[in-house]
Amino acid sequence: MRIAIDARIISTGTGRYIERLLFYLEQLDTADTFLILVRRKDLNYYKPHKPNFQIVEADFADYSFAEQLGFNKLLRKLRPNLVHFCMPQQPLLYKGNSVTTVHDLNLLRITANDMSKIELFVKQRVFAYLLKRVAKRSTHIIATSIYTKNDLINFSGIPSSKITVTYEGTDLSKSKQKQYSKMAKHKFIMYLGRAEPYKNNRGLIKAHQALLKTHPDLWLVIVGKIDKQRQADMEWAKDLGYKQIHFTDFIPDEQVAWLHKHCLAYVLASFMEGFGLPALEAMGDGAPVVSSNTTCLPEIYGDGAYYFDPHNFNDMVAAIDYVISNPKIRDQLRVAGKKVHDKYSWKKMAKQTLEVYKNALVAKEETTPPQELPQL
Repeated sequence: MRIAIDARIISTGTGRYIERLLFYLEQLDTADTFLILVRRKDLNYYKPHKPNFQIVEADFADYSFAEQLGFNKLLRKLRPNLVHFCMPQQPLLYKGNSVTTVHDLNLLRITANDMSKIELFVKQRVFAYLLKRVAKRSTHIIATSIYTKNDLINFSGIPSSKITVTYEGTDLSKSKQKQYSKMAKHKFIMYLGRAEPYKNNRGLIKAHQALLKTHPDLWLVIVGKIDKQRQADMEWAKDLGYKQIHFTDFIPDEQVAWLHKHCLAYVLASFMEGFGLPALEAMGDGAPVVSSNTTCLPEIYGDGAYYFDPHNFNDMVAAIDYVISNPKIRDQLRVAGKKVHDKYSWKKMAKQTLEVYKNALVAKEETTPPQELPQL
């Protein structure tokens, strides 16, 4: 079979899902041909190790006319038996057999972003239309949590049997560590991830400032690339005179692992998540996790985290304070978090995805009427 995988977002945060999927598919399937579709800038981002995996340029931006027309033309030219769209963004005119991964429906619910209100309004309406069409048209849907599966069912009306949940994995947690010297002599809590408003970074920063009243030597470390949104957060905190906040910019995994190991707590204050992978990876490195109790997070973290309501500022401050003030609680969270972390596997996810491919191919064959043979 010829299976095309839409990997146009492979170099983004969500691209971790695609990269790990490809890594394990190479180990699991040596018979089928896989066409890995990437943007021009990512032609060398992922290099296959098996001859049945081929890189194909598909330089089409999300939500563009080129995606709707040019990408559709490319897919028809490639003639795959199945396309795995790793995001809902895809050409609506494509009529072939397809599997779509839906990570979350967060775009429909966010109220602020780095774009204007008009741009966000238009993008949300386009995404809502696209998602409903894709949910109905795809041969099968993959969701990364039961929460997302139920959310999509309620939104689109498709049957539960059309959606398979494949949890993400955590095998990139590092046992190897390298000291992050700027925090070597400090007590600190931390967060790793993007800076979009729905991640509630500013709420976490405010909570940290409130904690300084009873923990005057406590630092907050925020890990991640300093982009436009994060720069705005930095300037906002500076204008308010907030102190003892350290923004790392990008740092290597070994230093992230050291921060996980030595933090008093890893805090995830998000209003919504599709899976919450960074906190799960933090559990694997030994971080006590204090988490928002919204969307899929209690499903994913189970008893491996201590929860709070991110819409209740006092509840967030109290939860963080409870954990960082109690060594026994932190130790319990480390043990419980490691057990939760070890339940998840990228290899298992890839095996389940490969099974979805096989079932989708069979389902399409069963629903496609036989073609008449040409008359001789």
